[in-house]
Amino acid sequence: MSKLVLYGMDISPPVHACLLTLRALELEFEYIEVNLAAGEQNNEEFLKKNPQHTVPLLDDDGTLIWDSHAICCYLVDKYGKSDDLYPKDLVKRAQLQQRLYFDASVLFMALKNICTPFIRNNVTTVPQEKIDNVRDGYDHLETFLGDNPYVTGDSLTIADFCCAATASSLPAFLEIDAEKYPKITAWLARLSELPYYQEANAEGVEKYLALFKDALTIV
Repeated sequence: MSKLVLYGMDISPPVHACLLTLRALELEFEYIEVNLAAGEQNNEEFLKKNPQHTVPLLDDDGTLIWDSHAICCYLVDKYGKSDDLYPKDLVKRAQLQQRLYFDASVLFMALKNICTPFIRNNVTTVPQEKIDNVRDGYDHLETFLGDNPYVTGDSLTIADFCCAATASSLPAFLEIDAEKYPKITAWLARLSELPYYQEANAEGVEKYLALFKDALTIV
């Protein structure tokens, strides 16, 4: 098997999505922490691997892939013993990809637009409109779940890993009201029962929440 190396940062939701996928596939890999605060993502060696200077970055024996969604898809396509986590059926895959794009363009952008100003420029005030974007994300996710146990239906997929990695971190800015969002609450509780969830996601989420929870003020 190729040597897999994942470059990441412990508090990063996209990194958590990749860790969940790697653990679900029971793959051996090396994990290398990149200190973004110290600018390690901008050093020459890292930029040669990823000119976008982001994490996660996957190095599969010289094949370099970044963006968590692309990494998760690649890992299942190449190493999955089945296609359960990323179905080959065109209709199922299209629905799954919609959820991935939803995570990338709605859920994660709502998170990034709050956390990036704080990390880069120590901006501690958050306009209400940014919190409203988080709430909109919750509303859509609750609708997508419907009566299903997972975001695309009856089966666990990488869409759950990607959406859950982001959704479980968003309470740093807006708590998930269990009465208003019972489906999201039950879904996250269901995922937390996975044997690898604590190590791959929950531990990093705790660090993320600790960093932001009391540092920001909504205006």
